[in-house]
Amino acid sequence: MTSLWRAARGRSETRALSTIDDYVQALQDSLGYGGWSALGITQTQPGQAAEKAPMDLPGYAQLFATNPVIWACMVARQMVFSAPRFAWQRLNNGAPSEMFGTADLRILEQPWPGGTTQDLLSRDIQDADLAGNAYWTRVLSNGDELVRMRPDWVYIVLERREFRGGNLGWRKLGYIYQEPGEEPVPLLADEVAHFAPVPDPLATYRGMSWLTPVIREVQNDGLMARHKQKFLENAATPNMVVRLAREVSPEAFAKFKAKMEASHRGVDNAYKTLYLGGGADVTVVGADFEQLDFAKVQGAGETRIAAAAGVPPIIVGLSEGLQAATYSNYGQARRRFADGTIHPLWQNAVGSFGQIVRPPGGSPSGAVRLWYDARDVPFLREDAKDAAEIQGVQSRTIRTLVDAGYTPESVAAAVLAQDWALLVHTGLFSVQLQPAGAKAPQGDRDRVRALAAALESALRPIEGGA
Repeated sequence: MTSLWRAARGRSETRALSTIDDYVQALQDSLGYGGWSALGITQTQPGQAAEKAPMDLPGYAQLFATNPVIWACMVARQMVFSAPRFAWQRLNNGAPSEMFGTADLRILEQPWPGGTTQDLLSRDIQDADLAGNAYWTRVLSNGDELVRMRPDWVYIVLERREFRGGNLGWRKLGYIYQEPGEEPVPLLADEVAHFAPVPDPLATYRGMSWLTPVIREVQNDGLMARHKQKFLENAATPNMVVRLAREVSPEAFAKFKAKMEASHRGVDNAYKTLYLGGGADVTVVGADFEQLDFAKVQGAGETRIAAAAGVPPIIVGLSEGLQAATYSNYGQARRRFADGTIHPLWQNAVGSFGQIVRPPGGSPSGAVRLWYDARDVPFLREDAKDAAEIQGVQSRTIRTLVDAGYTPESVAAAVLAQDWALLVHTGLFSVQLQPAGAKAPQGDRDRVRALAAALESALRPIEGGA
């Protein structure tokens, strides 16, 4: 712990960078900062009339709050990602088997006073989306709760790994959490749940936000929105050049300009008839939205942002996705979103939380793991027809297995967990489930004799009459 505290005390200040080239160079040099990496990166595109897009948590949070495309993609990810429950899952010979719950999961169900699993997972994916990393630690003083550590205040402490006389990469010692102006808090590696779904290729352990590759697209989308605003502010018509005769005095020109802007500038004056006096000539320059093919240009940028988020455009209602919007396409997009984006995120998240939430006591190592139960997630439910067909197949499977002599309890557990190793056979065969060659029980033999006697007495009058 002392070495971690000293590393925090002796660290360099957070660096602010201005270009992508600076970002790459700084990442290559970052491991020289006392043996650990701590970068806060700010990016802007030089030579462009655009606001800076800082590559840090406050800057990305501002993009989330102001850009509707990023907001829609992040909220779509958050709503689905936060829906499942945590559970323990048995591993039967290494294969996933049944799921169950214990009191050990309470810390994930009520991570802090008033908190829920949905609150925990919402914060987890939001930090990962904006900062590329989410950090949690478990605090046992004054109750048991999970504490979120703001990603841009967490530093990963590394040291050189020596191997065969040389240096072989970096080994993670732990983490440092330090709020501005406060004392650093050192944490060991096994005390922190670190969720980083997209690894930074130029770092060892740190993750990267999916917003980083689409910064230019985000800036372009902002410029397009600004273009629409200015287009409407300037009479919602193309730009114009008004030429006056050379004999017009500067004073007359200024009066003409002021009167024309007062009568025709701004969206409230759009579509008014323009009246010009002698000597004035109007020429249209530029193009309107249709000539610019504005919707297609903006839609292409929105699609790139959605692709980086792993969200099909039709899921969030983007224009290019809606052009092919049918119920069939939506179902395929939903499966793509669930299978290609959400399930991998869930698997990574439970593996991260498994660092600080251990399996129940007495479970052999590797026999139980922390997992997620997504059976109650509405977004993943198939439509009624598919659900009925699945239930029909399962019911026929259960009937076949029970008729084959397996116990009903083991059949139900095996079908639910999709693990045939749970099946337990009774040792009985055929539909009667009787051992081969076995005699019927005494009670059954007596009932058969009684039934035969009754049939014989009933048939005698009929035979006598014949």
